[in-house]
Parts: sequence; structure tokens; C-alpha cells
Amino acid sequence: MFKDPFDPKTLLRQRCACGGDHAPADHARLSAVPTSDEQRFGRVVDAAVLRAVFPVDARRRLFLKTVGAATAMAAISSVFPLATAREAFAQGGAPEKKDLKVGFIPITCATPIIMAHPMGFYSKQGLNVEVVKTAGWAVIRDKSLAKEYDAAHMLSPMPLAISLGVGSNPVPWTMPAIENINGQAITLAIKHKDKRNPKDWKGFRFAVPFDYSMHNYLLRYYVAEHGLDPDKDISIRSVPPPEMVANLRADNIDGYLGPDPFNQRAVFDGIGFIHLLTKELWDGHPCCAFTVSKEFATQNPNAYRALLKSIIDATAYASKQENRKEIAKAIAPTNYLNQPETVLEQILTGTYADGLGAVKKDPNRIDFDPFPWNQFAIWIMTQMKRWGQLKGDVDYAKVAADVYLATDTANMMKEMGLTPPDPSKKTIVVMGKAFDPAKPNEYVDSFAIKRS
Repeated sequence: MFKDPFDPKTLLRQRCACGGDHAPADHARLSAVPTSDEQRFGRVVDAAVLRAVFPVDARRRLFLKTVGAATAMAAISSVFPLATAREAFAQGGAPEKKDLKVGFIPITCATPIIMAHPMGFYSKQGLNVEVVKTAGWAVIRDKSLAKEYDAAHMLSPMPLAISLGVGSNPVPWTMPAIENINGQAITLAIKHKDKRNPKDWKGFRFAVPFDYSMHNYLLRYYVAEHGLDPDKDISIRSVPPPEMVANLRADNIDGYLGPDPFNQRAVFDGIGFIHLLTKELWDGHPCCAFTVSKEFATQNPNAYRALLKSIIDATAYASKQENRKEIAKAIAPTNYLNQPETVLEQILTGTYADGLGAVKKDPNRIDFDPFPWNQFAIWIMTQMKRWGQLKGDVDYAKVAADVYLATDTANMMKEMGLTPPDPSKKTIVVMGKAFDPAKPNEYVDSFAIKRS
């Protein structure tokens, strides 16, 4: 005999042993605490389905009062793909905010964020994005915290520093996508072409883009491995990337570990040479990132998804060598990087002059990979700890998972037909030394030169 799944007596018999108004099979799902976005999407979809099943308001209210909302939706789920409907609704909602401002620093690390504007990746997702050229990283941070920017190009350590309250008051920040890997270099003034051994650099004045940057940590790591204390034997100061070439020309600094295009621009202008690419220290290291506040992502879930989708799409396009010349042309104009196309082509294609008379070829000089490995975050925090920026005990794994949103990125990549990597499988080797993300404190303690 057919049993109506919506009959109150049938539903009551389906109640869970816990006493709740839900079927036993749904106990785990309904006991979990959903995110605010999931709650909102679920309520909208559930209400629509209930109205369709019980179009008469009085009958719907009586039904819900008799069996309870959870039991009602559990029963409906048995004959209607409710979970699929919720997911489809969540993914298909229009952006809550279409007119957005995204801040960026004019460097090649920001290529996906920048190119997404002239090449239509934002508009493809229904967004009207203004990409705003910004003077330096402190300004990017401050404008982001002040909510003048909806999202921002940041150095990959910055969301960690902001979330941890290192250098500013703590504000929950997220990094759902890496912008670029590799793409940096140590550039020295041409007068130092005979001083290629870092042991000869005592007294040198170096610039890095920001205190909380891979540039700072990699420069410190490099000179320390050659026996120099970066706080005693050399000086390191923060200089906005667009000012690095001018400071090298004026002899205010002896060199810098900085982003392109300013390494190649020093060669182009005949005032510096590329000592080494940072990929020679750590091949595949992260540099810059696409970031949003946790508040923005929570309050504007559809706009956040559309932005992330735009960035992942642009990053996938930029990762292909055959697209690099087109991209160089797109990002060269004044309102973006304001650089000669030939300089950008040398960087993006990896065929470049080193400033010492050689032409080198390295197609992986810079690459673009959006996946925000949690292992990257843990390594960065070990260096914050090593150099005294981060005090006290740190739950490295928790902070990494909270800030570097690998799950969001993996889900979006799958949705876009891309294959995300296995998040547990990442090998990090810096200057020949392997890093175990499960043992961060032991890693910090293993260094002879450190502040902590």
C-alpha cells in the first residue's frame, strides 16, 4: 500500500533517536552548524519548495506545526533533490555588489588581477571592477582595512599578518588565491658586478617591498645561509617597488630583492644586473595573492564567488606560455604597469637579458598558479617567528586553514573544469633544505641565525 511521505503520522515515525524532528539518516547533516551563507541559501530554497508542495498557507503552517520544520524538509528530501537545489541556488545568485574596487601594485605579480580588467574576465562574471593602481603595500593594507577597496592584491604574508595582528590590529582576512609563483630576483647595482659572493656584501644597503613579504624572508634566508646576520651585517628597508629603480640609480641602495618589472627595468636602463632569480632559492615559491576580508566574503558571497572565479580564470589563462605576449600588451599601458612591452615580454616569456651581457631562457621565471597551499602559510609564519615578528605560541595549521582558503579554491576549480591538486601533497625545499609543515617549531629552532 502506498504511504504518503508527507503524511504527519509517517513523518513522526521517522523521527531520530536523539529526539529531534528529523529522520535518523539526516542527523549528522542537521546537527552540523552551517555557515551563515548556507543558512541563508537553505532558508530561501526550503521556503520555495514548501510553498510549491503546500500552496495554501494554512495547510503549510499546520503541517510544519505538526511535524516540525526539520522533519518536513527531511521528508521532502526523500522525493526531491533538495541539497542539489540549495547548491544550485547558492552558486547561481546574482552578485550583491557589482561595482567593485580592487587595489593593486603595478608589478607583474598582479598580472591576473590587472589583465582581468582589459581582457574581460571580470565583466564575464557580471562585475564592473575598477582596478586601482596604488603606491605601496602599507597603502594597500590601510585602504583595504578602511573598506575603500572591496578586494586587493597583497603580498602572500600580508593576510596572515593582518589576521594575526602583526603590524596592525587583528582583522580576519582571507586569501583564496595565489597570484603568482616565482617572478622575483635579487638585483644589484652594476658597480657590484664583481661581488657575486654574498659574503662580500657586508655593509650593503638592500630594499624589499615590505616587512611582511616573501622578498624580505627570502633575502634574509639567503644571506643568513651565507653567514651574514641580516639585522647586523647588512641593512634592509622597505621601499615601494616603483621606487626601487630610482633608488638604485641614485645610489641610495646597493641592491634589492624585488618583484618584476623592476628587476628587468634596471637591466633595461643599464644601472643594474640580475644576480639570481628567487626560483633558484625555492622553485615554485609564492609571492603575491588575491585577498578579501572575511567580512566581505561573508556578506557578499555571490560577489566573492564571481571575483574568485574571475581571478582563477585569468590565472589559468596567464599560466599558458602562448598567451604571454598578448598579456604583456594588455598590461603595459600607463593605467596598469606603465612599462615598455619589451620589458614585460622578457619577464613573462622568460627570455631575458641579465645585465651582464648574457641572454637567458627560463620559461618558469614567473608562473601563475592560484592554489593557496596551507604549507606556504606555515612556512611564512615560521619566518615571521624566526625574525621576531610573531611572538608567543602559534597554532600554525589552524591559522593557515583559516586564512589560505584552499577548499574554496579547490571547489571553484572543479566547478570551472580545472583539476585542483591534492592539498596534502606539497614539497617545499628552500636552498636544499626540506621543510616539514608538521614540525614548524623544530624548523625555526634549526637555524643558527634568528631573532626568536
